[in-house]
Amino acid sequence: MKQMNEYIALIDRALETALQGTKDQQVLQAMAYSAEAGGKRIRPVLLLEFCRIAGGEVLKALPLACAVEMIHTYSLIHDDLPCMDDDDLRRGKPSCHKQFGEATALLAGDGLLTMAFEMIAGAELPAEICIGAVKILSARAGVHGMIGGQEMDLQNEEKGSKAKAEMLERTYALKTSALLQSACEIGVLAGGGSREAVQKAGEYAYHLGLAFQIVDDILDVTGDEMTLGKPIGSDEENGKATFVSLYGVDKAQKLASEHSDKALSTLQYFSGSGELKTLTEKLLFREK
Repeated sequence: MKQMNEYIALIDRALETALQGTKDQQVLQAMAYSAEAGGKRIRPVLLLEFCRIAGGEVLKALPLACAVEMIHTYSLIHDDLPCMDDDDLRRGKPSCHKQFGEATALLAGDGLLTMAFEMIAGAELPAEICIGAVKILSARAGVHGMIGGQEMDLQNEEKGSKAKAEMLERTYALKTSALLQSACEIGVLAGGGSREAVQKAGEYAYHLGLAFQIVDDILDVTGDEMTLGKPIGSDEENGKATFVSLYGVDKAQKLASEHSDKALSTLQYFSGSGELKTLTEKLLFREK
């Protein structure tokens, strides 16, 4: 995982540079507070690694990686708000709205969403690649992707255990897989990969996202709050349908393994994807 750790260091430095500001800019402080709070950096790491595999220059793709991470961070800020999941902790620290207030947290999310596309526009890449990245990211993060999935997730709270597995998979595909797909697809695009390679990267990320979200369901029941850095048991408390509430922990774990295996199978299309294989396996058995 040495390559992945090098990517994380690059991403952290780039985000810090992009989010520098003055002390009187509270919204920028809130943006930096959430974006620089750590996390696994899975999405930007995937983007950079797929760019490398496709034959591209990682450093030139770095602004695109930061853009995807900014979108992810904005979604977490908004997800934690009282009108959504109402969570007080994120990555072991007070949620953005707990630290800065609801209004500033809302603006911080909006600020990160907007800055993401500024990052893409400023990338030293051919215009057609930047336009392609905007198209992919806006579609995957919008109402037909991540936002649509979040809305479905809220509806699933009302349905509780009556929610069907097909609907739940669709929710997770939009809520979680879509942004992972954007990262992998943009990475291949930035590296000059073929349309088929972009499609295969998206297929890999689809299954990775489902496995990741199902493991999240399991950890919300079996995990430790100190290790996770966020509250546990919130799914049950909110009456939210999950694969654990539908099937129990054991079957949910089996489903996560099946999707992880499908992701690994798709990776065989790409030569030199050993680091991605290791990352995929690690995410299946993570404790946070």
